[in-house]
Amino acid sequence: MTNARTALFGPYAVDLRSGELRKYGIRVKMGEQPFQILLMLIERPGEMVTREELRAKLWADDTFVDFDHGLNSAVQRLRDCLSDTAEKPLWIETIPRRGYRFIAPVESQASAAPGPNAVPAETASSGAVPAETRVGSRVYGRRAKVFATASVVAIALLVGLSLRGLNLSSVRERLGGRPSTPRIQSLAVLPLVNLSGDPDQDYFADGMTEELTTDLGKISGLRVISRTSAMQYKGTKKPLPEIARELNVDALIEGTVSRSGNHLRITANLVQASPEKHIWAESYESEVGDALAVQGKIAQAVARQIQVRLTQKEQTLLAPVRTVNPEAQDLYLRGLYLFITGGTAESSEKAIKYFQQALEKDPNYAAAYSGLALIYATWSPGMTRPRDMMPKAKVFALKALSLDETSAMAHSTLGTIELLYDWNWSAAEEEFKRTMELNPNNVWAHEWHARLLVTSGRTEEAIAEVKQSIGLDPSPLSGDYSIWVFILARRYDLALERAQALTELAPNFSWGHFDLAQIYEQTGRTEEAARESLKADELFGMEPNKVAMLKEAIAKSGAQGYWRRTLENYKESAKSQYVPSVMVAEACVRVGDKECAFQWLEKGFEERDDLMINLKVEPVFDRTRTDPRYQELVRRVGIP
Repeated sequence: MTNARTALFGPYAVDLRSGELRKYGIRVKMGEQPFQILLMLIERPGEMVTREELRAKLWADDTFVDFDHGLNSAVQRLRDCLSDTAEKPLWIETIPRRGYRFIAPVESQASAAPGPNAVPAETASSGAVPAETRVGSRVYGRRAKVFATASVVAIALLVGLSLRGLNLSSVRERLGGRPSTPRIQSLAVLPLVNLSGDPDQDYFADGMTEELTTDLGKISGLRVISRTSAMQYKGTKKPLPEIARELNVDALIEGTVSRSGNHLRITANLVQASPEKHIWAESYESEVGDALAVQGKIAQAVARQIQVRLTQKEQTLLAPVRTVNPEAQDLYLRGLYLFITGGTAESSEKAIKYFQQALEKDPNYAAAYSGLALIYATWSPGMTRPRDMMPKAKVFALKALSLDETSAMAHSTLGTIELLYDWNWSAAEEEFKRTMELNPNNVWAHEWHARLLVTSGRTEEAIAEVKQSIGLDPSPLSGDYSIWVFILARRYDLALERAQALTELAPNFSWGHFDLAQIYEQTGRTEEAARESLKADELFGMEPNKVAMLKEAIAKSGAQGYWRRTLENYKESAKSQYVPSVMVAEACVRVGDKECAFQWLEKGFEERDDLMINLKVEPVFDRTRTDPRYQELVRRVGIP
């Protein structure tokens, strides 16, 4: 580095002649001793610099000072300047009792003259950024570090030159040569950071995260982690390598969204996980209505960087889409955000209104029809009758496909309707396979295809499919559906492992306890099953007086007392609201009333209860499976 003028690492630049440290072109104030320590460390990246070497550099032999305290204090001040910590170092690693090591790659810039992207010292020190300033090769760094300060937000908002399609890594490549291509076969998109300063704009940043994840998922050469697993890291301070290990991916994409009126700016950084290395960064500006086209460009750029070959079909799917009415797109993203994050009847009702308003703005907006189809097909506020919801869902799904045949969401939703309501296994399988052709990483399609396979007796195929869905959505918090498939497949070992991980992470998640109850029941732990069922009842929001009666029933008669009281509750509720008939039939079986079970199963057939598709494999009905009436029901439902 002897001929270099500037040393670069992450978002920092060290001017070796003037003795200044800058972050994104903005001067970082630091004392002389911390700066001298930094110089010694970056001169020998990856090597240990001993405490004695630092002492000889910083203090003359005749200087009387508490050396240990002085050095520790100087190193801490240096870490503060670099937003670093000793516990989880980004830049400076402590070698206990021996010295320190600079652990990040350092690149040098030899030219003495400032480049076109340089920020004048007097401007940088004042915090002002001229309109002509470009964001250059130093726009890198960790999500929590890069975008934490108001000065960084100011840079992002005040940059005047268009950076559409500007490859921010090209400057580094010209300085140090193109790095060797990493082998990346899997990645996750971390939640894009909302730079607007307005928390109410989170829906837009989350929507852009969802769209980028969807576009990358269209690339068959990549395993792309689902949004639900990645979103748990929103706002986290975990190091990127740790996140990558938890998600089992080779790389991560992090970035920002900045929106001002109808103007949009998106940045994306591709980071290799192990060893941690920034591979590529790019910034795009567009009108809000072109946001989806920008996501496609980012996906294609990532594919180029990691040298994944796109098929002709994938290139077509990632090609620019039609410009969407900005107001319609905004309403759609608001609706999608509410549906995904809400989980309540109220939030789903609001989401429906947003989708409807989006269609008023743009009657040919396929995504809004897909959103309506998804809600009506999967949401049951107050246990809504399938006959009231599913026909509407199918109309919306078909309308979406008439406008955009490549909509993976519409195909997967239509497949769900064909399976759960039309009881058409072959048509449903065609839709799920079409979804996976359009987006091989679509978790929904893999999960529901697994449900189709297990209900039709194709058990080993179902297990393989659900394991693939877990690979795409590894978080135990997303595990409820896979647990259900494992139960229907009689793989209680796999179901228990997943259910225990789920309840450990989310002890108040009702479905986790519901799943544990099913597993305990089928493995002979009936009393534990009743207690877990009761816990699920409470978390589902059962009325306190009914909970009290169930507790009393368990105290008096154990599991049988719980199920007798539950059956009474079901029958009472069914007088004023919809209760899935198969759930009632299962309670009848548990208390030993076979005639009651068949009465409610017939009712389930008439109502098109979606649980009817489980008749061939549902463990609870093992006690009635040999009855000719049961076999006839399986035939009438049309289960393969």
